[in-house]
Amino acid sequence: MPGGRLTQQERQQIALGLGDGLAYAEIARRLERPTSTVTREVMRNGGPAAYRPDLAHRATESRARRRRSGGAAQPAVRADGRDAAAVRDYEEAFATVFMQGGLPRMTARVLAALYATDAGSLTAGELGERLQVSAGSISKAVTFLESQSLIRRERDDRRRERYIVDDELWYQSMIAAAKANEQMVEIARQGVAVLGAGTPAAARLENVARFMDFVSEGIVRAAEQAREILLSKPAPPRDAEAEAAEGEG
Repeated sequence: MPGGRLTQQERQQIALGLGDGLAYAEIARRLERPTSTVTREVMRNGGPAAYRPDLAHRATESRARRRRSGGAAQPAVRADGRDAAAVRDYEEAFATVFMQGGLPRMTARVLAALYATDAGSLTAGELGERLQVSAGSISKAVTFLESQSLIRRERDDRRRERYIVDDELWYQSMIAAAKANEQMVEIARQGVAVLGAGTPAAARLENVARFMDFVSEGIVRAAEQAREILLSKPAPPRDAEAEAAEGEG
């Protein structure tokens, strides 16, 4: 499987695949590349509708030149002992998944960066330094994330605002999504009353209401049942030799 940066020819193939309506996984298979590589390439260069291989190639070359001329080299190993390049690549891949879920790029990058910290929290200044962006960009991103119950904020002992992710936020986010669905149910049923029961438009809206009502109930029920998973500690990874021995037994 080839490694390294995508070539201009590979970017052309990606564009052709997108034009043919192929899934990222299929494009990646044809290129013999990881799906995450293709997904990240497309999402960081305008998304599937706006992806242009020549512009994407120039943008990548430009970023590479900026890194080479950006002064002091980035350390290969971070203070916590982790491989710096591997962590950056992981955060970018994680952000790409959030983007596929509908988050704007900067918002997705902020959320991924928060989840990739041991503390689960960073200040605006720390986020800006980590992502190499302005304070304004961070402010917009965290405001949106807070509105969606995806992060919370609090002040530390130095009176700085810290933006925090924790396990409970996933539960709260699911409940918020269920409430949003309930609003759709309500407005759809208002339409039934306005347009007249038995009409095609009213029937369509009633089906929407029934569907969203069912989905909303399922989300709440699943979130309540799964909440204990968020509050429990994951089991330590099992030793491969021990598993093999059990299998032989």
